[in-house]
Amino acid sequence: MKVFRGLPNAAARAPCALTIGNFDGVHLGHQALLARVRAAADRLGLEAAVMTFEPHPREFFAQKSGDLSKAPARIANLRDKLQSLSDNGIDRVIVEHFSASFASLTPQEFTEKVLVEGLHVKWLMVGDDFCYGARRAGNVQMLLEAGQKYGFHVETLPTVMNGSTRISSSAVRSALAEGAFAHAEALLGHPYAISGHVIHGQKLGRTLGFPTLNLRVPHRPALSGIFIVQVHGLSAQPLPAVASMGVRPTVDDSGRVLLEVHVFDFAQHCYGKQVRVEFLQKIRDEEKYIDLPTLTAAINNDADIARAFFAKRATDRI
Repeated sequence: MKVFRGLPNAAARAPCALTIGNFDGVHLGHQALLARVRAAADRLGLEAAVMTFEPHPREFFAQKSGDLSKAPARIANLRDKLQSLSDNGIDRVIVEHFSASFASLTPQEFTEKVLVEGLHVKWLMVGDDFCYGARRAGNVQMLLEAGQKYGFHVETLPTVMNGSTRISSSAVRSALAEGAFAHAEALLGHPYAISGHVIHGQKLGRTLGFPTLNLRVPHRPALSGIFIVQVHGLSAQPLPAVASMGVRPTVDDSGRVLLEVHVFDFAQHCYGKQVRVEFLQKIRDEEKYIDLPTLTAAINNDADIARAFFAKRATDRI
C-alpha cells in the first residue's frame, strides 16, 4: 500500500476509486464501505484509495478554539489505522494535513483541486451524511451534481447497524471508555489493541518490582485506567500482562499520556521493538496515591487480579 502525505505529485497520480473519512478505528461500518471501494476498483480497473486526515478535523478546530475537550478521543493511532486500511485491500492512502487553508476550501474548490486534479477520482463512495468544504457546506447532492459535471460516479453507503446499534466511531469510543471490550470487539470486528514501539521510560517500575514496557500515546486515548492485557510481538504466543493507560498522577504531573505494560515473568530488553497490546478486561480507573508504598500495594493487587484472570482462562480452555 502506498501512503502519501498530502496530494500525490503529478507523476504519482492515478485514476482511483475513492472514499473519504477519518476512519478512526476502522470499525465494521468502515469495513463495509472499504469492501465496496475495493470491489468498484476491481470492476473498473482502478486503484482503491482512501483520503483521511491528520489531525482529525474536530481536533484541529478544538485546538483553534483553545478547548481541547471538544477534540474526540482517538481509538487508533495513525500506524494502526494505516495497517487496518491495508488489511482491507486499499492500494493507496492520502493522509491530508488538515490545516486552516484546507479547511477554507469551498466545496467547488475541494471538488476541482482535490478530487479531480489532485486524485483523478473516477468513482467515489461516501456515507449518506457526508459533508465537505468550508463550514461543511457541501453535501451528497452537491457531490452527485459535481460527479455529473466532472465525470466521476458517486455512491453512498447507508448506516451499518449491529442489531439496534449504529456502528460508529463514537459507539466504539463509548464502549472502550466503559471497558466494554466484548461490545467494542463486536463493533470493530476484532479485539481492541494498540501497537507501538517500546520506548525508554523513567525506570520507576523497575525500582518498584514491576518493570514495564512503555509506549507513547500521542493523542488523547479512548480509554484510561488499569487493564488486563496480552502482548503480541515478543514471543510466538501473546504474553499475559497488566497495563496502565493514563497520565500517572502519583509520579508525574506533566499530563503526558503513556501506556505502561508489565509483562509477567518476562525479563528481556526490547527497546525499539514494535508490539501490539490487546486489551482484555478493565480492572479499575487510574488513581493518585499518597506515596510510593501505597502505589506499589495497588500495583501488586492489580497484578494478582490479572494473574488470576489468566489462570482461570487457562483452566477454562482445558
